[in-house]
Amino acid sequence: MAPRAADSTVLAGARVVLPTGTVEDGRVTVEGTRIADSAPEGARTVDLSGHWVVPGFVDMHNHGGGGASFTSGTVDEVLTGIRTHREHGTTTMVASTVTGEMDFLARRAGVLSELVEQGDLAGIHFEGPFISPCRKGAHSEELLRDPDPAEVRKLLDAARGTARMFTLATELPGGIDSVRLLAEHGVIAAIGHTDATYEQTVEAIDAGATVATHLFNAMPPLAHREPGPIAALLEDDRITVELINDGTHLHPAVLELAYRHKGAGRVALITDAMDAAGFGDGEYQLGPLAVEVTDGVARLVDGGSIAGSTLTLDTAFRRAVTLDEIPVEDVVRSISANPARLLGVDDRVGSLDPGKDADLVVLDEDFVLKGVMRQGEWIIEPKTA
Repeated sequence: MAPRAADSTVLAGARVVLPTGTVEDGRVTVEGTRIADSAPEGARTVDLSGHWVVPGFVDMHNHGGGGASFTSGTVDEVLTGIRTHREHGTTTMVASTVTGEMDFLARRAGVLSELVEQGDLAGIHFEGPFISPCRKGAHSEELLRDPDPAEVRKLLDAARGTARMFTLATELPGGIDSVRLLAEHGVIAAIGHTDATYEQTVEAIDAGATVATHLFNAMPPLAHREPGPIAALLEDDRITVELINDGTHLHPAVLELAYRHKGAGRVALITDAMDAAGFGDGEYQLGPLAVEVTDGVARLVDGGSIAGSTLTLDTAFRRAVTLDEIPVEDVVRSISANPARLLGVDDRVGSLDPGKDADLVVLDEDFVLKGVMRQGEWIIEPKTA
């Protein structure tokens, strides 16, 4: 059937970022829930002159927001967290867990998998319990365990095909076999919360690991005689590195270092957000651990370790362009196209190509978010003259 004008909207006049580059005075045609390559006569036109239109953001590492936890919240609370991040431009996201008892995590996977099947989430990321006690960060040490492939398989089964990523300290007993197991099932093996040497990291990459969980954080620093995991993760083109661009987790020079060595095609900007994202300062729980958020920085009450972030991806985008001076097209790759590819959903999201979901973000000239569309419906409708 030919498209009807009533079902079509043309977003006109903006700078539109496509995989091939930025189009000045561009047009994006939305037909129903999808992006179309042309519009029927009489389609509604929205003038977005003076704005940018970019693909909806894709967050592959997110623990919650809006006061709600993906790790422990009810279904309604998880949906509140999802809605909060959508209002900040994240139209596709994975729910990340934190370390817990195996039976609890299996039950949690069952809850979250239903939201994946409904289309509210793009998958589940298990961050812990298979991580190093030396680099545990905001994870409960008494609940940590070695990455036994049988236990990894238990969580895979509990997730019913919706698991997208596991963060592992691959140097621990069973780590390499667990990487191979995940690779065989098409699930991302991410190296993180690790105390691995350079050589151990190379072994994990050769076994099939493809992502570095929040590079630089929760791993040994780069040293001239002991390069550790950072050097191995930066130098290998098979690895995409997660970066938390909130001004707390990484110095701007370190962010630039990662972009310079990896290139924009191997960086994924993430939030690693916890409940306080989009909600405010106060006292929270991250799994079994108490967290205090002050001036937007989340830290464990006991010990003071950074406990995730309160970041939203619109802020990460704006920082990357305005403060870090990364080209807009490179930021779009890092915040949309690359994570979509890694998660295996780039046939539907991650760019403004015709045929894909009409997921997009409207930004003003200062890169402040002004509009969000998901599957053809405005979550935040931009105000136009």
